[in-house]
Amino acid sequence: MSVRGDVWSIYRESLPVLFVALAGGLFAGLVLDSMVEQAERFPGLLVMVPVFLATRGNVYGALGGRISSGLHQGLIEPRFDWNDRLVNAVIASFVNGIGISVVIGVVTWLALALLNWEAATLLEFVGIMLISGVLTSFVMIFGLLALIFVGYTHGYDPDNLVGPIVTTLGDVFGMLFLLFAIAVVEVIA
Repeated sequence: MSVRGDVWSIYRESLPVLFVALAGGLFAGLVLDSMVEQAERFPGLLVMVPVFLATRGNVYGALGGRISSGLHQGLIEPRFDWNDRLVNAVIASFVNGIGISVVIGVVTWLALALLNWEAATLLEFVGIMLISGVLTSFVMIFGLLALIFVGYTHGYDPDNLVGPIVTTLGDVFGMLFLLFAIAVVEVIA
């Protein structure tokens, strides 16, 4: 294929997914706007939001890259079968996603304490991050795999899909599950 053909292929495959990512980002922004009231109940909460969303992209972007490489090399089939490479990548991503969520809660609380800023309690921050981290991990893993597998079986290059899919799923479900986690912690606290 020519350079022009390659560029057109990438553009054709990426553009629809990017429009979906745009809509997802706008929706996530609306959810964030609705969280401003909760930020008063949990001071420092908004400090965690960009870090939480960024780590969703980092952890699950790496998973998407591994899956994409495995598909290209023929080491992974585009279906939910027991495959050691697939299972190991999923488990590592799940553990990393949840672990970093807890770390975000702790580090945010510590940073706010060092700055002598008002902050929710350590348990509240960790609780919010743990709940939202577990829930987003499930959606990110299974949503990412399903969309990559479907795209791949329909002739799309998974390398063109991973970034926008991870961003959209992470932003939309990350914000929704943060809102849910806040409500749960608010009831418990």
